[in-house]
Amino acid sequence: MKGMRRALALSAMVSACGRTESNQDSIALSMQRDTVPVLIGAGDVADCRSDGAARTALLLDSIRGTIFIAGDVAYQTKKNPRPFLTCFDPAWGRHRARIRPALGNHDYGDDSASSYFDYFGDRAGPRPGGYYSYDLGRWHVIALNTNIAIDDSSAQATWLRADLTANAGRCTIAYMHHPRFSSGPHTEREALIPVWRILVRRGVSVAVAGHDHIYERFTPLDADGGADSANGVRQFVVGTGGAHHYEIGRLLPGSEAHSSETFGLLKLTLLPDRYRWAFVPVDANAAHDEGESPCHPTHAER
Repeated sequence: MKGMRRALALSAMVSACGRTESNQDSIALSMQRDTVPVLIGAGDVADCRSDGAARTALLLDSIRGTIFIAGDVAYQTKKNPRPFLTCFDPAWGRHRARIRPALGNHDYGDDSASSYFDYFGDRAGPRPGGYYSYDLGRWHVIALNTNIAIDDSSAQATWLRADLTANAGRCTIAYMHHPRFSSGPHTEREALIPVWRILVRRGVSVAVAGHDHIYERFTPLDADGGADSANGVRQFVVGTGGAHHYEIGRLLPGSEAHSSETFGLLKLTLLPDRYRWAFVPVDANAAHDEGESPCHPTHAER
């Protein structure tokens, strides 16, 4: 996988710490792993012109957890006006009960995104905005809609600030469709600077996006793209859910791992004070990007 490299080493397991595990130890570790929250998914999923969604759905069959979709759930075309039922449902639809989606530009088959809301129901958040939040273990998770106004004075930004205040003190992830930074064709999206400033100032740890059909991981960055290991947000671009691949262009500063050659899912294991990431490709022989990092709890406005 071109450009992909292993990140921070995962924490050593107990069995590698100089002692032999008993059966009770193994059972206890297995139970602990089963109770740690997992958030897994991608963006840019179901295009009937590609078999990618069916291939990533097979990964979901064997991985537990809550499924996020970073927008562009299904691609509507003149030949396929009902993609949620004809393209998405046969692939990822069997996991619908555990999916929490975010809206992408292709999900607006009409101006109201009615097919999207009809398909997912309450799990898609309230109409018409489609932004919402939920808790996953000790973590707080926010789904944003970058297709509508998200500047400082917008209703969405006002809601976001209030939501972060109400959930201060928790490690937090935000996912959305459009990335603030990308080495793919859509590169830097300046319209997202205001929302990124909110995320950085409030201490959000992770942002996940799609839109560019690549995988990319960045070092923690501030809203202007400067490295900030103390307060920055680590962004993952994971538009690898099944739609055709894009090319990677000039690498932006802070890009630490990237690939445009495989479909796959981002798996985030949410420990109380840190998170582990793993890009899981559909091709078992492709390189995996994995690592872990501490999270920083969010705080009220300063």
